[in-house]
Amino acid sequence: MKKATFAAGCFWGVESAFRKLDGVLNTCVGYTGGKTTKPGYTEVCTGNTGHAEAVEIQFDPEIISYEQLLNIFWTIHDPTQLNRQGPDLGTQYRSAIFYHDGEQKQQAIKSKIKIESSKKYINPIVTEIVSATDFYPAEEYHQQYFEKKGCLI
Repeated sequence: MKKATFAAGCFWGVESAFRKLDGVLNTCVGYTGGKTTKPGYTEVCTGNTGHAEAVEIQFDPEIISYEQLLNIFWTIHDPTQLNRQGPDLGTQYRSAIFYHDGEQKQQAIKSKIKIESSKKYINPIVTEIVSATDFYPAEEYHQQYFEKKGCLI
């Protein structure tokens, strides 16, 4: 089992997109990349913690590769929007790949170069590629939110 962590806007939809994939064993929404310890949703929403809403994914690399997860990441959000996705605005909604080892870092960089070279986007890609730091699970009501609410995506 391996771990991947992505931020791509509101974590509810991001989690939902990854949970559907064969080989994804577990997901957890939470906060990472900031300067405070054990932040809560209200605190993160102020934009003062530096944390991003993110999804930590446990996956089986024998079934789904990290490269395949990266490909999904690029398709589920607009990586050209700085500190926002759709109506959600603030640094907590930034686009980021939090790598867990050197191999993930290299694959993330390679995938970013590939998406930039594709000319799919007119505006520059603003996605950060940074080392994973402490991940703080969000409150229980945020976990698998769309499934709990009966939303289909």
